[in-house]
Amino acid sequence: MGNKITAMAAVLAMSFVALGASAQEAPKADGAAKVGIVDIEKAIRATSAGQKMTKDLQGEFDKKKNEFTKREGDLKKMFEDLEKKKSLLTDEAREKKAIEIQQERMKFQQEVAESQQAIQKKERDMLEPIAKKMETVIDKLAKSGGYTAILDRRAILWGAKTADLTDTVVKEFEKSK
Repeated sequence: MGNKITAMAAVLAMSFVALGASAQEAPKADGAAKVGIVDIEKAIRATSAGQKMTKDLQGEFDKKKNEFTKREGDLKKMFEDLEKKKSLLTDEAREKKAIEIQQERMKFQQEVAESQQAIQKKERDMLEPIAKKMETVIDKLAKSGGYTAILDRRAILWGAKTADLTDTVVKEFEKSK
């Protein structure tokens, strides 16, 4: 699930890099640019909305995982039963049972794939309002702080700890409920 948040954070990072250009204030008198850094993924996970989203998705994931683990065990048992009884069955009966098991396995795989897609869609739907709010918070912070750009942590190789605005962004996000 962390990879899903990472993927959405990458999309956000690109919009925040663009945000840096739109949130420009006049450069400092000495011409130096003021740049901030935000770990978007960490910021999302740190907010109460991000934590609730993660908890809800993990609960749904765990429920489906338990359901699918049981179904997988049932399929394995069906196959083992066929192996045990295959010498007692006619070729026709054995083939029929093997086809039935294969159809059940394909149906199971389809349900797993559909479940994964449904959880991913739910995550996108839940993440969208958090991302929009995060973008608004960063935009305000950029303008009020006179930043030339605010970059995602993953978009840079190194940045001074003093440039890290992640905790500030989380605090502002929580204030702006």
